[in-house]
This record gives sequence, C-alpha cells and structure tokens, in this order.
Amino acid sequence: MVDWYIPLSIGLGALVVLFMTGMPIFLGFLIVIISGVVYLLGPAGFGMVVSSMYDTATTASLGTIPLFILLGEILFRSGCVQVLMDSIDKLVGQMRGRQYVLSIVLSTVLGALSGSAMAVGAMMGRSLLPIMQAKGYDLRLSIGTILGGACLAPIIPPSLLAIIIGTLADVSISSLLVGGVGPGLFLALIYVVACMVRIRMNPSLAPADDGHGTIPAREKLRAVLGLLPFSLIIFMVIGLIMLGIATPSESAATGVLGGLITAAYYGRLSFRMLFEAFSEAAKLASVILLILVSAVMFTQLLAFTGAIGGLTRLITSLEINGWLMLFLMMLLPFLLCMFIDQLGLMLILIPIYVPILNLFEFDPVWFWVLFLINITLGAITPPFGYVMFALKAAAPEISMRDVFQSSWLFVGLTALGMLIIVLVPEIVTFLPSRFN
Repeated sequence: MVDWYIPLSIGLGALVVLFMTGMPIFLGFLIVIISGVVYLLGPAGFGMVVSSMYDTATTASLGTIPLFILLGEILFRSGCVQVLMDSIDKLVGQMRGRQYVLSIVLSTVLGALSGSAMAVGAMMGRSLLPIMQAKGYDLRLSIGTILGGACLAPIIPPSLLAIIIGTLADVSISSLLVGGVGPGLFLALIYVVACMVRIRMNPSLAPADDGHGTIPAREKLRAVLGLLPFSLIIFMVIGLIMLGIATPSESAATGVLGGLITAAYYGRLSFRMLFEAFSEAAKLASVILLILVSAVMFTQLLAFTGAIGGLTRLITSLEINGWLMLFLMMLLPFLLCMFIDQLGLMLILIPIYVPILNLFEFDPVWFWVLFLINITLGAITPPFGYVMFALKAAAPEISMRDVFQSSWLFVGLTALGMLIIVLVPEIVTFLPSRFN
C-alpha cells in the first residue's frame, strides 16, 4: 500500500487542475474516480462505484434539492417577485440612503424564497440597479449592497448548499437550515448599519431626496397584504421545520405548493410557465445530483487509500491549538474560492474536514454554518466570484472594475460578521437548540 499522502495529493491536485480548466464539476470527479479505481482496484472496483452511486442517488433527503429549485423557478418565472419588490419598496420608510436599505432587504427576502445567489444578483442588477443610478446613488455602493445581499441567499433557508453539506458531513439538515436564519439576518443588519455609517460620513453617497415621496396609509396596507402570500411560503419552508411539523423534504414540497398558489393568486400561473420551471429545475437538480454522487464516491476512495485516517493522525500529532486550526480551516477555502469553483471546492474539503472536526470537538452545526458563510463569500470575492459575473451580465453597462472594487467592503463586513459569530456562537446555535 502506498503512503496515504500520495493518493491524497494526486487526487486533490488533479481535481483542482481539472476545475481550473472550466470542466464541469461532476466530470472532473468522475475522471479522478475512474482513474483511481482502475489503478487501485482494477476492473472489479467498478461494482463498488455503481453501488456507491446508487446508494447516494436514492438518499431520501436529496429530494429536497429539486423541490427548492422548483420553488425558486416558479416564483421568478411567474413574475411574482416583482409584486414582492413593489410591496417592500412601499414599506421601507423615508430616510437618506433608503435605496441601499431596500436593496439589502429585498435581497434577504428573495434569498429566503429562492436560495440562489446568482438569481438574486441577476434580478437586482436588472431591476433595482438602474433605478439607483437614475436617482443619483453611488454606483459602487449600490453594486456592493446587491452583491452583499445576494451573498445571503445560500445562508438563509432554503439553502441548497446547506443540504449538500448536511448530506456529505452527516449533520442534521434541519439544524443547518434553521441555523442559517440567525447569521443571515445578522449579516443583513451589519450591511445596513455600514451603509448608514458611510452615508453619515459622506452624504454625497446618497441624494437628500430620491423622489420616493410619502406613501399613503392605504397603499402601505396594500403592500402588507401583498407580502402575505410570500410570508406564507417562508413559513411553509422554514417555519414547519422549526415547529417540528415537517422534515426538510416535506417543507420543500409545501413551499412549492405555496409558490403555485401564489402564482395563481396573482393570475400568473400558466402551463408555459410551469413547463419552463419544471424543465429548468430538472436540469439543475440532475447536475447537482451527479456532482453529489461523484463527490461521495471520491470520499470513499480517499478512505479506502487510508488518506483520511493518515491526515487525522498527522493533525493529532501536531497538537495544534483549536482556535488556530479553526482559523486555518476557514482561511483555506477563503483563499481558494478566489480561483476555484465554490461548489467543487466545498465537495473536496468536506470529507477532509469531517475527521478534523471530530478531533477538535467543534459544534458541527456552528462550524458548518461558518463554513457555509465562508464558501458563500467566495461568490462575491474577486477575481472569479460567480455572483459578480451574474450581476455584470444583467447590467452590461457597468464595468468589471467597478464590480470588483464594490465587493471588497462587503467581503470585509462578512468576514467581520464571521468573527463575531465565532465569538458569539449562539447567533447560530440558538434557534436549532430551541426548535430541533
């Protein structure tokens, strides 16, 4: 048997190189897996590959993924989100810099309905950014609030990344979903406060009057009523989990039902919209399932070579302080996410981190929510944050230089938020301990 660090180095190195070429994630995993099986086990090993893939693909909890994707597709393709945006716009009070607050609040709510950072970034870039520019708001701070708000989407339920982490790390998916609520709202608050402080220091960042005007009480009441269907969907998705009434898969199914009812309520339910929503959801879910199946097999292959056990023994012998190890485990994905696809990197690191997590006895929900925030942060970090490119595609008139420079403030604010969560873990653990 070869030394454990040789297959680990070759496997991880090959994956990183394949991902950097732009190759689809699942295909990169399959190439490494097939090569490893042929070298280590020979043709007889393919039976193990097929069995592993079947076991992973038939895991009941993974049924949550296509349902959450379908919910987001229904809401975005039906145009119901525009009703949501108009209602929140009317309810945000008169203040200097209200469009910044509106941007962050809208992104937070849209994230709670779709879980897709790219979808939120693209929609806000198409709809809100031109309005903010026309009203005289600072371009870079406007872009930054959209990027920061979109970054919250995978943290606040429904979160596909939380489901993937829970599946691979063998942690309660319900706890991870509920655990993302507190940090998501906390980070949104940090973003709002930071914007208000910047405007206080430099009033030119926002116009004294953006022409919004006073909204009559009757219009505000209509806006509140307009939010009720979306509030019901959010309750169906996360409220039923928190109350212990439904599993994540069941709550995702009721969320889809709520999305269909909402689309019908606003007269935007059609066979064409449903066909497009179901088709796109099926495509995305298939790709994610292929990636997950491949990642699990890769983890099993590492375990077979002794790489996981060897790495655990090495770390144990180093006697590293727990806080230093936590810092290193967070620093690594933060740096690599600037150059490698976030999902692919996450699937590489989780099987390596699981035994380390057990060694240092970190709270698994707290740690994996921190890890999720860190991975999500890569989506708005130059030079390859995918949300930045989605925003640029939705608003082609802005330059990538402006997008890159706009992101750093919110990267720093998110890192600050993570530090506070490390020092005050109850921000993550409070809700899961109360409702699970």
